[in-house]
Amino acid sequence: MREVTFRIHHAGEPECEVSARHPEVRYRSVSSMTGSGPERKRIAELTGPPAEIEAFVEEFREFDLIVSAEPLAPIEGTHAYVALTIDVSAADWEGISERFSRMGIHYRTGTTISGGVERWTAYLEDADDLSAVMRELERGGNEVELARNVELASIERSPQLPASGLLDGLTDRQREVLATAIAAGYYDHGGGVGVEEVAAELGLGTTTVWEHLSRAESAVMNALFDRFAEGEPVGAVRETDRSDSS
Repeated sequence: MREVTFRIHHAGEPECEVSARHPEVRYRSVSSMTGSGPERKRIAELTGPPAEIEAFVEEFREFDLIVSAEPLAPIEGTHAYVALTIDVSAADWEGISERFSRMGIHYRTGTTISGGVERWTAYLEDADDLSAVMRELERGGNEVELARNVELASIERSPQLPASGLLDGLTDRQREVLATAIAAGYYDHGGGVGVEEVAAELGLGTTTVWEHLSRAESAVMNALFDRFAEGEPVGAVRETDRSDSS
């Protein structure tokens, strides 16, 4: 079995179309789509600057497919949960999950969308034809890029990863903002520290700080993903640790 990751720009899908215009907002499905009639329901999490989240939701509502998009609470912080009702009969549109299901392919739930691109991870049997899968995903004008394709048995879930190189893509300002956020407890679960506190510590505007953090987080997480994708063995990590400590 192989673990395969696709980056997909889903033609005509509201999430992708609006996301492309609001790259600062990250969309994540936190529930599966429910319902058997034309109207289906889903809950999504939007993360980003509050003004951008509000603009995202407003533009989202303009699509014929969207019956309603209502935040579960007032949008005041950097993330919001939105209850969606979607009319799947309003356009010639079909979800990626439906395509995987029809092909009998297992896939990881919890899709994320950023910059207009969906990230999907699927698990293909040896008998599955990757080219045929991609052709099915591309149907309807979707743009599909193969991001990862590895043998599942070869993936080593390392308990540690060497940190060298993870921060190379950051500017000096991004490093400063990220370091300040970490020191202030911004990433501590339940710590109550928001982007406003980090901004006050730095003497910068909240939107500016959010943009720096968003870009820094994206650079670090992409570098981390690439490190995982390399399949670096645990032994190599431990060897690196020993070299650093000597």
